[in-house]
Amino acid sequence: MTHNKKNVNVAIIGAGTAGLTALKQVQKATDNFVIINEPPYGTTCARVGCMPSKALIQIAKDYHRRKVMATEGIHGSGQLSVDIPAILQRVRDLRDHLTSNVIRITDALGEKSITGRASFISADTLRVGDQTITAEIFIIATGSKPIIPKSWLEFSDRILTSDDIFDQPDLPDRMGVIGLGAIGVELAQALARLDIDIFAVSKSEHIAGITDPDVNQAAIDLLKEEFSFVLGQNAELSWTDERGRIRLKAGEKEATVDKILVALGRRPNLDNLNLQATGAEFDQQGRPVFDPKTLQIGDLPIYIAGDANGYRTLQHEAADEGRLAAYLSLHEDAECLGRRVPMGIVFSDPNIARIGLSWQACQDRDIVVGEFDFIHQSRAFVSNRNRGALRVYVSQKDSTLLGAEMIAPDGEHLAHLLAWVIQQQQTVQDVLRLPFYHPVIEEGLRSALQNAAKKLGHRIPVPDLPLCDEAPSWSLG
Repeated sequence: MTHNKKNVNVAIIGAGTAGLTALKQVQKATDNFVIINEPPYGTTCARVGCMPSKALIQIAKDYHRRKVMATEGIHGSGQLSVDIPAILQRVRDLRDHLTSNVIRITDALGEKSITGRASFISADTLRVGDQTITAEIFIIATGSKPIIPKSWLEFSDRILTSDDIFDQPDLPDRMGVIGLGAIGVELAQALARLDIDIFAVSKSEHIAGITDPDVNQAAIDLLKEEFSFVLGQNAELSWTDERGRIRLKAGEKEATVDKILVALGRRPNLDNLNLQATGAEFDQQGRPVFDPKTLQIGDLPIYIAGDANGYRTLQHEAADEGRLAAYLSLHEDAECLGRRVPMGIVFSDPNIARIGLSWQACQDRDIVVGEFDFIHQSRAFVSNRNRGALRVYVSQKDSTLLGAEMIAPDGEHLAHLLAWVIQQQQTVQDVLRLPFYHPVIEEGLRSALQNAAKKLGHRIPVPDLPLCDEAPSWSLG
């Protein structure tokens, strides 16, 4: 076989979020690059993750709203029903629109975009089909895939993951969900709201990565009203009858279901890269050891970004890592670039969010906790959403905000406000001097901060207003 040889400055492996963001950064420095992708095209977020799940969640939320309409004087909502095949088709239509926009980026690259499976021959060379590609820099951005235990493979025709659930023509009336992390919680609640009987099992005692016991209990209390679940137990699967249904057992509880959504997280797509040929060092999980600040694997000309490194497996983090890997690899004298404040949002209803340092991470610090229960929040009350808990963690030493966890209405927006002020290293007093409109959900954040200020001992009788020498000019006239 004749091999085609190509020499480039940069080879990007993977055309997902990290790879495409790296591509934009690379294009600012050189035209001598290739981007390699093994189908399917379209980012994990657009194709099987963030966007199709949010489409399903929105439809489920719209349908669920019928339960409060009668209290608002809107009658007849009891006649509404769901058409699962039509709903799934709607989700696919939205997904296909979003992925088509992504695919156009690689299509426009012509010969610089290579379709195929990449495999390293050495630290500076890889093979894709009949092509051999030598590069000065490689950026691995191959994404991830769902975890399914090997012992469950005999049930594979009854198991779904977030990678294939949206492609189903229909869904059964009874489903199991294994894993109540972000994906499991979002989809379990959405499916339950679409009148599918859900029984969920999670080995963890914590919902969606929450570490704060008070917030976790609030999440448990809210979600148990919508679907049945067991925490702190391993899931056991067995066949039940000739119809091919599955018995899902967890401790003393069990249910017979027709399909099971396995949501145990995702693992990096590294199996076929032959990274051993590069001389890379590997950790106990078999992943290449890399510097989390630079994303470089050892001292090799190889960088690893996004879900492929298993570090911060979120879409916005993948984008940052693609940009970071490309910039640092192409600029030897680059300034040190830091990371944004970590932020995770689960699009359950109410939203679950964790920002900055978690409650668990704060346990070795001297902190006060500002608390707020949304049952007393006026805007949430009038919209029948007055449920949830917010806890903010504040340094006892200097009053700076360190982190927060919550299950709250419009928590996705509160999370962003908190991430911004935490990254700016603002104090409780700094934030309380900022404007809060009425009536808005953000007033719940102000109440939590006022609670923290009281615990800090801030009792100086000065209103929470900016001082004149700090105030913008419009506040004086």
